[in-house]
Amino acid sequence: MTKAPLIDEPQEGIGEPWILSRIRTIPDFPKPGIKFRDITTLLNDARGFRKAVDELVQPYVGVAIDKVAGIEARGFILGGAVAHQLTSGFVPMRKKGKLPHATIGQSYDLEYGTDTLEIHEDAIAHGDLVLLVDDLLATGGTADAAVELIEKAGGKVVAACFVVDLPDLGGGQRLRDRGVDVISLCQYHGA
Repeated sequence: MTKAPLIDEPQEGIGEPWILSRIRTIPDFPKPGIKFRDITTLLNDARGFRKAVDELVQPYVGVAIDKVAGIEARGFILGGAVAHQLTSGFVPMRKKGKLPHATIGQSYDLEYGTDTLEIHEDAIAHGDLVLLVDDLLATGGTADAAVELIEKAGGKVVAACFVVDLPDLGGGQRLRDRGVDVISLCQYHGA
């Protein structure tokens, strides 16, 4: 069995070396000036993936989390693993029109337009304690819409967990301003 190589490039992030060495930075993707923080290298590394899930789970061991909600798409990978570890149900938060049963949705603004997140209308029961999980927090628009949707369904967001936080873009503060605890495994400043 071959082990995935660690990333050799210098890491300007803040966090433990084990996580920073497993996140690849792709310059100028999806457009010039953007540094895309690619977690597929973390997911590809069995030990790194396991440690990331363990670190996301650790603060909630012993807490009665009813559901873990994962935002499409990488939030599905992480959220499913976190839900398994916490013995909780999993709620996929999908883009509009992707779920087969009756849904409720929450629209949010994008740089050029709007988008909508949806969940099945019976995915979250009134009073459910929900942990929100995604790979990356930037401006917080999608995560904020996810929190709004969970609350609309009758759930209470315990916290929002991310592998990567880009604090200069304000998403973490946006969620904290609405009373949501934010946890991330590492941070990168700048674009």
